[in-house]
Amino acid sequence: MFNFQNVSETLSKTTPTDVPTGVSFCGKSLKLNSEEDANLVVDAIKKCSSLSYLNLEGNTLGPDAAKAVSKALETHGKPLTRALWKDMFTGRMKTEIPKALEYLGTGLKISEARLFELDLSDNAFGPIGVQGLAALLSSSPCFTLQELRLNNNGLGISGGKMLADALINCHNNSSKIGKPLALKVFIAGRNRLENEGATALANVFDKLGSLEEVVMPQNGIYHIGVAAIASALSNNPNLKILNLNDNTVGPKGAIALANALKKFKNLEILNLGDCLLKTRGAMTIAGALGIPGSHTSLIEINLTGNEIRSRAAESLVNAVTDKTQLTSLQLDANSFGGEGVDALKEALEKVDKLDVLGSLEDDVTDDEDESDGDNETEDDSNNESDNDDNENENIYSDVSQDVIIQEKEIIHKPINVKEFLKAPIGENLLMIEGDKFYEFLEHATSYSQEPQRYVDELLIIVMKVSSLCGSGYGDVRVEAEGLTDKLYFELFTFAKSNDQLSHVNNNLLVNLGLIKSEDKSSGKIEWNLEGCFKALEKICTKEYFPSLTKDALKLFIEKPIRSGKKFVDPFQDAKKSLKNIIDDSQRT
Repeated sequence: MFNFQNVSETLSKTTPTDVPTGVSFCGKSLKLNSEEDANLVVDAIKKCSSLSYLNLEGNTLGPDAAKAVSKALETHGKPLTRALWKDMFTGRMKTEIPKALEYLGTGLKISEARLFELDLSDNAFGPIGVQGLAALLSSSPCFTLQELRLNNNGLGISGGKMLADALINCHNNSSKIGKPLALKVFIAGRNRLENEGATALANVFDKLGSLEEVVMPQNGIYHIGVAAIASALSNNPNLKILNLNDNTVGPKGAIALANALKKFKNLEILNLGDCLLKTRGAMTIAGALGIPGSHTSLIEINLTGNEIRSRAAESLVNAVTDKTQLTSLQLDANSFGGEGVDALKEALEKVDKLDVLGSLEDDVTDDEDESDGDNETEDDSNNESDNDDNENENIYSDVSQDVIIQEKEIIHKPINVKEFLKAPIGENLLMIEGDKFYEFLEHATSYSQEPQRYVDELLIIVMKVSSLCGSGYGDVRVEAEGLTDKLYFELFTFAKSNDQLSHVNNNLLVNLGLIKSEDKSSGKIEWNLEGCFKALEKICTKEYFPSLTKDALKLFIEKPIRSGKKFVDPFQDAKKSLKNIIDDSQRT
């Protein structure tokens, strides 16, 4: 006879242990400087019966406060499996972050914790922050790590190399005790790793062999770095998610990826949007996916913004014909043209796959005939004769010759941030050495550590960088847009934390030429305002963009700029476009 009482008793015994317990101060905006400041967190840790997670996202932690938290972890941190430490160092000096991370790592090590997930995303600690992180990653708490999330940390090339060394050490150290590191999820988007950083991390991927998800968008990686990643990931047959969005894969990188794709039998999501694949590269990728019976678990393919022309349509349709699990094929912002779009839809409808196709918005009319498309292949073939061992010779294999010359100048004539700010042109932006975002923050900090002067200097940097978002050169525009996003995020985050938002809003209006400065000694506007307005069209839709700033912009962008005796406004169209974007964002 079925006994309900036994079932009830069993549930009462098992349910509490099945529900994760932990401590969360997510989004509390606590500014923890001293050990006393950290008492709130320390007490919560000590009161938690089983600390399986510690979420400190959206607070700011100094070394002394981290030391106090570390002491609490020493005695109560053994059950910890998830360290959720996103956005945890806003407004901190560069020297504070490594020390704070070292303290936390020491606490975890003494407690004998074994982490499953470590999330330090949205902490712009740059290469110096990796020093403290490396100590943690190389130690025993990370031997069991399965998910590592380092999105938007400003690592740069040197930080990427240091991270790779730390993970290699972790793998070696964990292997000595018979349980080698078996990382499954690696996320490191928006870090400007470039080819060198990507290649260093590829060595890690090759050793692991356990990866199931790799997400590395917006890292300035070109085909040489892509090839290194592809080759290394071939040793990770269980890969399910691969996201290299907004890196310059190109037709050459597509060949390397296609060879690797054949190994990923469980692949579910492939995101190669904005990778400049072009028609040839798209056909190469499609060919690998279209092998009959392959990639049966594929759910999503993203090839948006790749300058793909209509002659790739047949290959793309063949790639998805037998994919029964596919729910999304994104091909927006390519160059199929009106007739090409119609032909693509018709072909997909014949194989009963039209329902998976995205909206195809922003498609560019394919005015060139097929012979022009052939020239694309011919040009790429000619580039193959270049020496691939010389990374900088081929770094812009898919753009115009004048940009290739520009890149060679970058190598021979690097400049610093001060030189760029004196002459804020696209060529100089590309010539800045190292991690540009980190270098800009260093300059602003060196200018002044007093909050108001720091945000003033940072705002000038934002203006001069964002002015290049209207550049006619793709590489300059992409670089400027990525940096502008990071700089605005830092500006508003710091301003909110230090009660400077009103001051920033006022000076933003001044620097956009929308109001006059009360400070008569303030300099003239020396940047292209049209680019600044274009940049704000994207930035104002971000979650971090303050609503008060939107309101201030709306109020003043309708007023024309006075020039001489008449009212003329050369930026009328750009301002009108920005106002429409703000209106739309406030309605949603």
